[in-house]
Amino acid sequence: MATTYLSPGVYVEEVDRGPKPIQGVSTSVAAFVGFTAKGPTNDATLVTNWTQFVDTFGGFLPGAYLPYSVYGYFNNGGSSCYVLRLPATKDGKEPAGELPLGSVRLLSRAKTPAPTLSVTPKEEGAEVEVTIGPSSEEGATDDQFDATIKVGAETETFTGLSFSKAKGAKQAVDTINAKSKLVTVKDLAAPGAIVDRAPALGTYGVEVPAITALEKVEASAKTFAGDVAKRRGIGGLEVIEEITMVCAPDLMAAYQAGAIDGDGLKAAQLAMIAHCENMGDRVAILDAPPDLSPQQAAKWRKDDAGYDSKYAALYYPWIEVIDTDGKPFMLPPSGHVAGVYARVDSERGVHKAPANEVVRGALGVGMQVTKGEQDLLNPMGVNCIRKFPGRGIRVWGARLLSSDPAWRYINVRRLFNFVEESIREGTQWVVFEPNDIYLWGRVTRDVSAFLRTVWRTGALFGTTPEQAFYVKCDEELNPPEVRDQGQLIVEIGMAPVKPAEFVIFRISQWAGGAVGGA
Repeated sequence: MATTYLSPGVYVEEVDRGPKPIQGVSTSVAAFVGFTAKGPTNDATLVTNWTQFVDTFGGFLPGAYLPYSVYGYFNNGGSSCYVLRLPATKDGKEPAGELPLGSVRLLSRAKTPAPTLSVTPKEEGAEVEVTIGPSSEEGATDDQFDATIKVGAETETFTGLSFSKAKGAKQAVDTINAKSKLVTVKDLAAPGAIVDRAPALGTYGVEVPAITALEKVEASAKTFAGDVAKRRGIGGLEVIEEITMVCAPDLMAAYQAGAIDGDGLKAAQLAMIAHCENMGDRVAILDAPPDLSPQQAAKWRKDDAGYDSKYAALYYPWIEVIDTDGKPFMLPPSGHVAGVYARVDSERGVHKAPANEVVRGALGVGMQVTKGEQDLLNPMGVNCIRKFPGRGIRVWGARLLSSDPAWRYINVRRLFNFVEESIREGTQWVVFEPNDIYLWGRVTRDVSAFLRTVWRTGALFGTTPEQAFYVKCDEELNPPEVRDQGQLIVEIGMAPVKPAEFVIFRISQWAGGAVGGA
């Protein structure tokens, strides 16, 4: 509404007529889904360096590939990522002989200590600390004890507890389960008399969860796929808009442990792909199964993993890295590759194919792929990691798992993701503005200005902006029937640069003399 002037004078007004610059979004934020030693469960947590990861989720964990993959991600150039810790149990339930995650096990006072009580937090993802002391009640007997239970910042204390079932006794399990707001307790049926079954004095912290060895992994494909509504697993990543890459290296830990079979592996990888396709702004980085020869990898890709998606890339073979004990072991490459993506984005730009790049921290490869074998794998969209004499271990492929020639290359997909998300975020001001020619002109100007900066980085093909892109927003695209529906349609065309995947030098014999017929 125009300002009403009621008295004579000179008035100065600020008018918003300038361009609204569109800022490019980050393209280098990975999400890792898998197992860790500790930390919140099914709650994607931002981590910006390895020290922060150790503080939040613990360090390297034998049997789990995620910590090693996150380390490789930062080592290869990654700057930030989200980590979503899964329960290391089937469907999040307690497997036989193991504790629920975040629990503690109390040991008995017997000469040969045995597990006597388990204490489990009621809040998912929380961790318990229990301190057992002598009973502070007057006239306490030897079998009585006090328990101080700490969950986060909250503490509860129970005095005079016992395993006695005599009348008037404060039976430990019944008392805590009836009164505690923080935990539940389970009797583990330790042998011996009542005095011997009482927990030994001391403080008990959270144990390493049920994944200290591969054979203990019991997570299912459903655990990985998760649920959007419950914010669990891969589905729980939908609420985080910054993510541009999704990795699940511990799919292979579960596969090796026999927790999931080939069909389960395929189901979980399809869930990753579906998530990225639904979001439209991220790419799934998939690992091939372990110990496959190039011929077996080709057969697996063709017969089992017949994926066809412009939002997924597959890498083979596994890489060899060093463990904490100094011994080498084989690791799925997805985390290291995600770090390569981030490094290329930072040094060259998202338009540069993340290939012909050294994989930092890799000592070797699980299988040395020959040129002839890559001739078989490359057209299938299997990106090989190869070791070259004098040039190190390099990512030697840049293809998506798409049969559409227009979406053959990873950098093209990620460039479009970058442009689409940047424009989406940078044009939110347009919503509910008057849909007229003035708005069309402003949108065209702002989007063109952004694409011009993209072209200047070398991401678009053409010697002039007119050759590299176009932006159209006019009455032809927005006739009255479109405007009556509250819609504003903007048409954008871009000519992305494609990688020089096949470099061909045509060499022939030349007799010498003048060139060009002069």
